[in-house]
Amino acid sequence: MGLLDKVHNFQAAKDLQKAGLYNWFRVIESAQESTVRYNGREVIMLGSNNYLGLTNHPRVKEAAQRAIEKYGTGCAGSRFLNGTLDIHVELEEKLAKLVGKEAALVFSTGFMVNQGAISTLVGRNETVIVDRTDHASIIDGTRLSFGNVRKYRHNDMENLEYVLQAEKDTNKLIVVDGVFSMEGDIANLPQIVELAERYDAVLMVDDAHGIGVMGDHGRGTCEHFGLTDRAHVIMGTFSKSLASVGGFIASDEQTIHYIKHLARALMFSASIPPASVASVSAAVDVMLEEDWRHEALWRNTEVMRDRLHEAGFDTGPSATPVIPAVIGDDMTAYKMCGRLFEEGVFVNVVVSPAVEVGNALIRLSLMATHTEDEIHQAMDKMVKVGRELGTIP
Repeated sequence: MGLLDKVHNFQAAKDLQKAGLYNWFRVIESAQESTVRYNGREVIMLGSNNYLGLTNHPRVKEAAQRAIEKYGTGCAGSRFLNGTLDIHVELEEKLAKLVGKEAALVFSTGFMVNQGAISTLVGRNETVIVDRTDHASIIDGTRLSFGNVRKYRHNDMENLEYVLQAEKDTNKLIVVDGVFSMEGDIANLPQIVELAERYDAVLMVDDAHGIGVMGDHGRGTCEHFGLTDRAHVIMGTFSKSLASVGGFIASDEQTIHYIKHLARALMFSASIPPASVASVSAAVDVMLEEDWRHEALWRNTEVMRDRLHEAGFDTGPSATPVIPAVIGDDMTAYKMCGRLFEEGVFVNVVVSPAVEVGNALIRLSLMATHTEDEIHQAMDKMVKVGRELGTIP
């Protein structure tokens, strides 16, 4: 057996299934909208990253259909060889303009962007510095690099400076989430930028949850702070606000040229398919034209956060449409997730190691297309179940 012992001994998920508390790989039977069909029932969706509600937008779907008609369903190769279409190049130009950079490069997934860019930029005897709560794709990207990896306490600028001082004689890349995906708080970019410049470090901002949410018309966290020119690299994904799958990196032309020719995650992976490229391009257009979506998203965020606070829920440091309801105990969080579905609300449960032990939470996320009535209905159920399980007074 040997190698497979760990496979046969893995029981955690099976134990949750036996206890009726398994909340993973749930099969949805409809489009990702403010309500979805799950297990044959219509439920309010508060567990999606479809922030602007564009995954089922007519223009986005039509663009994907037209692309299939013209280019087929796939590119049958990597970007490096035969898999670059004219629409890939057009999308890259559009994305660079969106985030205020000279050039951009599209990858097949957001995870691959961080794997490819970080492992390419950081070499031997160099250092990559990350926030302890950065996304898993960032952490895996650091592991693929040949550089030293240093972590600093979450959004702790004194600790970041301590790490930078310790690495003052090496080439350094700081990688940070613009919006942190579990607790919904925002990176302290103004201070991070100042520290990066003081200690001669390059800054990369992962704006997977910032594009479409932060800044003017959703241009991102760097634009929100007016720091676009001082963050050397900006990363974004398509699977949140931009209604598809894939991701991109944006920077000056030389940096993009370097990553394009050396990032293994780009060079040795199949190209993002035509339908996805076209749908993202259409989603960007809709995002910039229909500015009511951005306004509605933030209005909905205020309504839900107010309701949670009134009920006594701890929403942690959230300052975005990702709002955690901190539960504490893992098993209680599992129970709450299941009970909320019974009450007609789809949410995500987050437990250790995704968060610290004792800090399990229900992760709530909003869309521009949620109605205020849907939010109040869902919050009524949150209050009911929270009181039932003793997580609020």
